[in-house]
Amino acid sequence: MKKDISRRSFLKLFGGGAVTTAAVLAGCKSKNDIKAVEEYKQQVEPPVGKMTYRTNPFNGDKVSLLGYGMMRLPSKTENQDDYDQDMINRQIDYAIEHGVNYFDTSPVYCQGKSEACTGIALSRHKRSEYFIATKLSNFNPALQTHEASVEMYQNSMKQLQVDYIDYYLLHAVGGGMNEFNSRYVDNGMMDFLLKEREAGRIRNLGFSFHGHQEVFDEILAMHDKYHWDFVQIELNYLDWDFANEISKNNVDAHYLYDELHKMGIPAVIMEPLLGGRLNNLPQYLVAELKQRNPERSVASWAFRYAGTPEGVLTVLSGMTYMEHLKDNLLSYCPLVPLTQTEQKYLDEQVAESIVGLENIPCNDCKYCMPCPYGIDIPAIFVHYNKCKNDGTLPRLKMDAEYHKLRRNYLIGLDRAVPRLRQADHCIGCGQCEPHCPQSIKIPRELLKISQFVEDLKQNKVEKAEKGEKA
Repeated sequence: MKKDISRRSFLKLFGGGAVTTAAVLAGCKSKNDIKAVEEYKQQVEPPVGKMTYRTNPFNGDKVSLLGYGMMRLPSKTENQDDYDQDMINRQIDYAIEHGVNYFDTSPVYCQGKSEACTGIALSRHKRSEYFIATKLSNFNPALQTHEASVEMYQNSMKQLQVDYIDYYLLHAVGGGMNEFNSRYVDNGMMDFLLKEREAGRIRNLGFSFHGHQEVFDEILAMHDKYHWDFVQIELNYLDWDFANEISKNNVDAHYLYDELHKMGIPAVIMEPLLGGRLNNLPQYLVAELKQRNPERSVASWAFRYAGTPEGVLTVLSGMTYMEHLKDNLLSYCPLVPLTQTEQKYLDEQVAESIVGLENIPCNDCKYCMPCPYGIDIPAIFVHYNKCKNDGTLPRLKMDAEYHKLRRNYLIGLDRAVPRLRQADHCIGCGQCEPHCPQSIKIPRELLKISQFVEDLKQNKVEKAEKGEKA
């Protein structure tokens, strides 16, 4: 390395992803080398005071373009339910220091622990420093009575340690109007929530959407009656034009966004990375993105895409690790909007290539969890998709790499998912399927993967792809 090494040069030497500093330093022998690494670390540290903000047209709230999704919290151990409160505190402190002021949670996130963890971390800051968003997540019919739904709402404020909620959502509407009416209208909850908004205990009332276009249209048409202050939708460069093609029960993001924008309703964006799928792209797409801009991460393209439309109020990201938080801050401190050429490239080339992969459209949202039989459904799908994207699925026994790929797949699966939580333990009860926002036929996909894995173990595979034989 030269003393005056640039960030671009460093990235060419060490790659564009996150750098493990200790490993890099171990290979540096001179003071100049070490200084170059330290300069690089300083260059990629997100700047303070550069966050891009959007103004809520209804009340003037200045909301950070990056919103912190509290769905995927860091754990102390391999037990994902053993949440690391100290690390949660540190990451929220760092986020607030760098301008993040919107935090999104739910009573059902993280096995019901997200609101409490979020409340502990945020209560250490002035209430004026942050906006809190949570949801009426009364999916279970037993929780849809007026009394149970009110109790859920009041418990959210208790867990979050607040006496008002800035952004309150009807959680994941879209399955059908009968369900919407049962959860919110027939039990009197809409009347209750409107009174709470009038009293100031709810500052903004909206809904998050997954489902059918006709349901979206009907609920949006209630704007005159309920005055939706915001709506949360799934938006990314894959869902912009291909959501309905991937799943007939989903709606293309450009339709959802355009309808909101016409009515002047701010859009809160979820799943900008599709649960990490748009960060774990096939290597040839990663190489293309790096060639276009070596200094940006793969994820930054998706975040810039989601943040560019002017009607977007904030873009939510579930940031488990500090590295995720820092990289996302770099995308929005400040935002460099996509050019028309860049947007066209993502829409027409990258998105179409991903659709052609025909992956299982799992976003790792964990709405299907917990499985009553202990199966780690998202981890199974994530492992399969990653291998398919990387071109490392063992397909044909005659391939020179087959035995290596077979071994790597099976070992990798055991490392990612404990044996007792793998697909072969699925009994097909179907409890998970109604909760999937992507309408994945979960038991069917698990059965295919179970057969695929069994064929690999028995060395029977002639064409191993979700159990299909050549």
